[in-house]
Amino acid sequence: MLSLILAEKIFSLFIIMIMSMSLVRLKIVKASDSKIMSILLLYLFFPCVIIESFQVNFTPEIQHGLLLSTIAAVIVQALLLFLGLFWQRVLKLNAVEVCSVIYSNAGNLIIPLVIAVLGPEWVIYSSTFLAVQLVLFWTHMKSTMAREPHMDWKAVFTNANMIAIFIGLILLFTGWRMPQPVNDAFHALGLVIGPSAMIIAGMLLGNMSWEKIKSYKRVPLVAFLRLIVMPLMVLVFVKYSGLASFSPDGETILLITLLATATPSATTCVSMASLFDNQPEYASVINVVTATLCTLTMPFIVWIYQL
Repeated sequence: MLSLILAEKIFSLFIIMIMSMSLVRLKIVKASDSKIMSILLLYLFFPCVIIESFQVNFTPEIQHGLLLSTIAAVIVQALLLFLGLFWQRVLKLNAVEVCSVIYSNAGNLIIPLVIAVLGPEWVIYSSTFLAVQLVLFWTHMKSTMAREPHMDWKAVFTNANMIAIFIGLILLFTGWRMPQPVNDAFHALGLVIGPSAMIIAGMLLGNMSWEKIKSYKRVPLVAFLRLIVMPLMVLVFVKYSGLASFSPDGETILLITLLATATPSATTCVSMASLFDNQPEYASVINVVTATLCTLTMPFIVWIYQL
């Protein structure tokens, strides 16, 4: 049943992506206009939703849930990193391909999907995955794309989402609460995260020719690894590791971790590839193709998890 609900929600987001793609195709808007919405998503929408998600009482259940989600996030990210490096060696993946395989677009999709499928009270457990992923974005991914070993720790701790997590933790541990009008405003922004992310994806897709997309022969391989192989490996771990027994809500919390790994390739891959002039168009093609195919693969992964 949950996989059907997820399929419905993803399909609704997919329709929004098609709408925004049509606006670009009809030349009503430009694909470059998506940059403004991307900035709003990163620096306003996501931080507000993350902070709001920590406005809960710090009960033993929340404590155990956060501990479980943190442990799961660290182990799963380490597993994804190991598998990605393994596929890089075996299949001769280049920098764009290996980063697209390892890193999911959890930052853009996991929060709206969790809100839509499970409810806003569960967003807090997705924050730990995002925090661990942000560290790897600005260490491993950056060094891989830039072809240099330098790790940008400043970028890790000054990231808007990471700052929001720190603020949220302070509110959680102290019991402080935001005024109700502020909380309502933060909640309202959370409602538009999913549509905003898909509008951006659609605008990028609308600027690409199908001939160009088909010219990249290894895109199906990368998409298969990102959307099927990697999530299935994580599914085996979360299903049979026994971690779910650590919390009364363990199965749902681990489902959130699984959803985060089953999303398309990270849009940060595109940003990093563009920043360091490392095949940015190829990274964009992978991102768009995986974003389209995830409407089928994510419900499939959840269905298997529920068996």
